[in-house]
Amino acid sequence: MNRVEVHVEDVPLPPWTAAVERFMLRVLKELKRNHWDLSVLFCGDAYIRSLNARFRHKDEATDVLSFTLGETIEEGGERRYVPGDIIISLETLGENARYFQVSEDEELRRLLIHGTLHLDGWDHGTNGADEPMLQVQERLLTALAGERIILPEEGFS
Repeated sequence: MNRVEVHVEDVPLPPWTAAVERFMLRVLKELKRNHWDLSVLFCGDAYIRSLNARFRHKDEATDVLSFTLGETIEEGGERRYVPGDIIISLETLGENARYFQVSEDEELRRLLIHGTLHLDGWDHGTNGADEPMLQVQERLLTALAGERIILPEEGFS
Protein backbone atom coordinates (compact mmCIF):
# COMPACT_ATOMS: atom_id res chain seq x y z
CA MET A 1 0.00 0.00 0.00
CA ASN A 2 1.28 3.44 -0.94
CA ARG A 3 0.74 6.62 1.04
CA VAL A 4 0.75 10.23 -0.13
CA GLU A 5 0.81 13.33 2.06
CA VAL A 6 0.06 16.82 0.77
CA HIS A 7 1.38 19.93 2.49
CA VAL A 8 1.53 23.65 1.72
CA GLU A 9 4.02 26.43 2.35
CA ASP A 10 3.04 30.09 1.98
CA VAL A 11 -0.17 29.24 0.07
CA PRO A 12 -3.62 28.19 1.30
CA LEU A 13 -4.42 24.49 1.28
CA PRO A 14 -6.19 23.87 -2.05
CA PRO A 15 -9.67 22.30 -1.84
CA TRP A 16 -8.55 19.51 -4.17
CA THR A 17 -5.76 17.97 -2.06
CA ALA A 18 -7.65 14.69 -1.54
CA ALA A 19 -7.83 14.36 -5.34
CA VAL A 20 -4.05 14.87 -5.51
CA GLU A 21 -3.59 11.97 -3.12
CA ARG A 22 -5.89 9.73 -5.20
CA PHE A 23 -4.14 10.72 -8.44
CA MET A 24 -0.70 10.04 -7.02
CA LEU A 25 -1.81 6.61 -5.84
CA ARG A 26 -2.88 5.88 -9.43
CA VAL A 27 0.47 7.11 -10.77
CA LEU A 28 2.35 4.83 -8.37
CA LYS A 29 0.12 1.92 -9.37
CA GLU A 30 0.83 2.59 -13.07
CA LEU A 31 4.57 2.61 -12.26
CA LYS A 32 4.15 -0.63 -10.29
CA ARG A 33 5.61 0.93 -7.15
CA ASN A 34 4.47 -0.32 -3.77
CA HIS A 35 5.06 0.65 -0.15
CA TRP A 36 6.01 4.21 -1.07
CA ASP A 37 5.52 7.14 1.32
CA LEU A 38 5.44 10.16 -0.95
CA SER A 39 5.30 13.82 0.03
CA VAL A 40 3.90 16.64 -2.15
CA LEU A 41 4.26 20.28 -1.16
CA PHE A 42 2.47 23.16 -2.87
CA CYS A 43 3.93 26.64 -2.55
CA GLY A 44 4.30 29.98 -4.28
CA ASP A 45 7.10 31.30 -6.46
CA ALA A 46 9.04 32.95 -3.64
CA TYR A 47 9.40 29.69 -1.72
CA ILE A 48 10.33 27.52 -4.71
CA ARG A 49 12.75 30.21 -5.90
CA SER A 50 14.54 30.08 -2.54
CA LEU A 51 14.84 26.28 -2.81
CA ASN A 52 16.00 26.48 -6.42
CA ALA A 53 18.67 29.04 -5.50
CA ARG A 54 19.85 27.11 -2.46
CA PHE A 55 19.98 23.62 -3.93
CA ARG A 56 20.37 24.13 -7.69
CA HIS A 57 22.12 27.52 -7.69
CA LYS A 58 19.45 28.94 -10.00
CA ASP A 59 18.00 32.16 -8.63
CA GLU A 60 14.62 31.83 -10.32
CA ALA A 61 11.24 30.32 -9.71
CA THR A 62 10.49 26.99 -11.36
CA ASP A 63 7.42 24.81 -11.68
CA VAL A 64 8.50 21.60 -9.94
CA LEU A 65 11.42 20.38 -7.87
CA SER A 66 12.06 16.85 -6.66
CA PHE A 67 14.22 16.19 -3.65
CA THR A 68 15.28 12.57 -3.52
CA LEU A 69 15.63 10.89 -0.14
CA GLY A 70 15.57 7.27 -1.31
CA GLU A 71 15.50 5.59 2.08
CA THR A 72 13.88 2.36 3.14
CA ILE A 73 12.44 2.29 6.65
CA GLU A 74 10.88 -0.38 8.84
CA GLU A 75 7.43 0.44 10.14
CA GLY A 76 5.25 -2.07 11.97
CA GLY A 77 7.21 -4.97 10.52
CA GLU A 78 6.82 -3.59 7.00
CA ARG A 79 9.54 -2.18 4.78
CA ARG A 80 8.51 1.21 3.35
CA TYR A 81 10.28 3.31 0.76
CA VAL A 82 10.55 7.07 1.25
CA PRO A 83 11.51 8.39 -2.19
CA GLY A 84 11.53 12.09 -1.28
CA ASP A 85 9.51 15.25 -1.84
CA ILE A 86 7.84 16.87 -4.82
CA ILE A 87 7.56 20.67 -4.57
CA ILE A 88 5.22 22.51 -6.97
CA SER A 89 4.77 26.26 -7.32
CA LEU A 90 1.09 26.97 -7.94
CA GLU A 91 1.99 30.36 -9.43
CA THR A 92 4.34 28.93 -12.05
CA LEU A 93 1.94 26.07 -12.69
CA GLY A 94 -0.73 28.62 -13.61
CA GLU A 95 1.67 30.55 -15.85
CA ASN A 96 2.70 27.32 -17.60
CA ALA A 97 -0.91 26.30 -18.18
CA ARG A 98 -1.62 29.61 -19.86
CA TYR A 99 1.62 29.53 -21.87
CA PHE A 100 1.11 25.95 -23.10
CA GLN A 101 -2.64 26.50 -23.50
CA VAL A 102 -3.63 23.54 -21.35
CA SER A 103 -5.92 23.41 -18.34
CA GLU A 104 -4.42 23.96 -14.91
CA ASP A 105 -5.62 20.44 -14.09
CA GLU A 106 -3.62 18.94 -16.96
CA GLU A 107 -0.52 20.93 -16.03
CA LEU A 108 -0.84 19.85 -12.40
CA ARG A 109 -1.12 16.19 -13.40
CA ARG A 110 1.92 16.59 -15.70
CA LEU A 111 4.03 18.17 -12.92
CA LEU A 112 3.03 15.51 -10.39
CA ILE A 113 4.02 12.76 -12.82
CA HIS A 114 7.24 14.60 -13.70
CA GLY A 115 8.24 14.93 -10.06
CA THR A 116 7.42 11.29 -9.36
CA LEU A 117 9.54 10.10 -12.27
CA HIS A 118 12.50 12.08 -10.94
CA LEU A 119 12.05 10.42 -7.54
CA ASP A 120 11.89 7.07 -9.33
CA GLY A 121 15.36 7.66 -10.78
CA TRP A 122 14.52 9.13 -14.18
CA ASP A 123 16.25 12.25 -15.51
CA HIS A 124 16.43 14.30 -18.69
CA GLY A 125 19.01 16.62 -20.18
CA THR A 126 16.59 18.69 -22.24
CA ASN A 127 12.87 19.25 -22.51
CA GLY A 128 12.84 17.66 -25.95
CA ALA A 129 10.07 15.25 -26.91
CA ASP A 130 12.71 12.59 -27.64
CA GLU A 131 13.79 12.40 -23.98
CA PRO A 132 12.84 8.93 -22.65
CA MET A 133 11.69 10.34 -19.29
CA LEU A 134 9.40 12.84 -20.97
CA GLN A 135 8.02 10.11 -23.22
CA VAL A 136 7.14 8.06 -20.14
CA GLN A 137 5.63 11.18 -18.57
CA GLU A 138 3.36 11.79 -21.55
CA ARG A 139 2.43 8.09 -21.76
CA LEU A 140 1.36 8.18 -18.11
CA LEU A 141 -0.52 11.42 -18.64
CA THR A 142 -2.42 9.78 -21.51
CA ALA A 143 -3.05 6.58 -19.54
CA LEU A 144 -4.50 8.64 -16.69
CA ALA A 145 -6.37 11.12 -18.92
CA GLY A 146 -9.68 10.26 -17.27
CA GLU A 147 -8.41 11.30 -13.86
CA ARG A 148 -9.19 14.80 -12.67
CA ILE A 149 -7.76 16.72 -9.74
CA ILE A 150 -9.14 20.23 -10.14
CA LEU A 151 -12.84 20.14 -10.93
CA PRO A 152 -14.28 23.18 -12.74
CA GLU A 153 -16.53 24.07 -9.80
CA GLU A 154 -13.55 24.07 -7.42
CA GLY A 155 -11.36 26.46 -9.36
CA PHE A 156 -7.61 26.53 -9.23
CA SER A 157 -6.96 28.12 -5.86
